[in-house]
Amino acid sequence: MPLPALPAPLRTALLALAAAGLVLPWIWNIRWFLAGGSVAPQVFWPAAMANALTTAITLDVYLAAASFSLWVLWERRVRRPVLVVLACFGLGLAFALPLYLALRRADGTPVNG
Repeated sequence: MPLPALPAPLRTALLALAAAGLVLPWIWNIRWFLAGGSVAPQVFWPAAMANALTTAITLDVYLAAASFSLWVLWERRVRRPVLVVLACFGLGLAFALPLYLALRRADGTPVNG
């Protein structure tokens, strides 16, 4: 059974969440980089696993991102689903997830790409 079309207010809310999911985390990411932080594994992972709380949050987000990415690649309801996966790991799950939900085809058919 096809999914109903996404109502305009819901699509707008999802796009607003995607914008917030891009801007708000990146305020902190930029602060991290300006303070000498790096995405180099030897710098990033010790900081991400600095204590029990950051370890839990890091694992939670990366496991959710991996699950979301597998779903996006399997479902294929957007053009170029690989770009959504790259956005997820490059820009953030809080950005990629609502963006994907706002852009996905609601009729249930896969998109070539």
